[in-house]
Amino acid sequence: MVDPLAPAPFIVGVGRSGTTLLRLMLDAHPALAIPTETHFVPDLIAAIETSGDREGALRLLAAAETWPNMGLDIDDVSQAFARADPFTPAAALRAVFHLYAGARGKPRWGDKTPTYRARMSEIAAALPEARFIHIIRDGRDVALSYRGLWFGPGEDIETQARFWTFEIARARAQAASLPHYMELRFEDLVTRPREELARICGFLDLPYDDAMLTYPGRAKERLAEFVQTFGPPGGPAIPRERFLAIHDRTQNPPDAARIGRWRTELTAAEQAAYEKTAGPLLSDLGYPMDARSPR
Repeated sequence: MVDPLAPAPFIVGVGRSGTTLLRLMLDAHPALAIPTETHFVPDLIAAIETSGDREGALRLLAAAETWPNMGLDIDDVSQAFARADPFTPAAALRAVFHLYAGARGKPRWGDKTPTYRARMSEIAAALPEARFIHIIRDGRDVALSYRGLWFGPGEDIETQARFWTFEIARARAQAASLPHYMELRFEDLVTRPREELARICGFLDLPYDDAMLTYPGRAKERLAEFVQTFGPPGGPAIPRERFLAIHDRTQNPPDAARIGRWRTELTAAEQAAYEKTAGPLLSDLGYPMDARSPR
């Protein structure tokens, strides 16, 4: 029997920290379906809390930039909303995500939207079954992974360090008030995937299944759900193929060789500049502090 209030994972984190990898792993579980980034959840909560208007909620969804990625008929959502009594943010979110999961033959759902790291408290207040999984990666490798991309904090290493430190600290500041929150390190997920996925399954009251380790075979198909347009606000559109290429590595098993790239790909001066700002948080998270001396 399907439990309509089963724990729902919300994967959050700074971009380029493994949120897509974790989404694909969990989505490969036979009981769990997780869409591409949604971005509409906080707005939908606020709109319904303000007016409780079903039609307004439907219009908000239909206008959301990410809505095409869900692959749902808005009329089906309208019918699900009509059955919800009372019509609350939780009822609306459950309706949308259960439709998404049901279309894929799965009883449970989750979400992967990295920027919800700043909105966890309000999501938790509206949706009691939300369980937040904050994936964290060494910020120096995050800075490298952002390079050349149109999204993110830019190329300047000190700006990168301030961004990573601020976003992780802001997310962790909410943890004490959240009933369900866990952290994991990208590096542990890559080097010990079975153990970390088992730990996550325990957090989600979800039986562990080795199918999660077979995610590379389904990665291309699951990433193909991205059909929205991409690009910087006010700038030129980015070809969908270029966006999908960013995630090409998810079509292969985790590669531990990608860990610690900063040691050889950041200059000594860049390492020192990054650690000057982010050093205390890096140390708190267990990352090594051994920047080379500037040349």
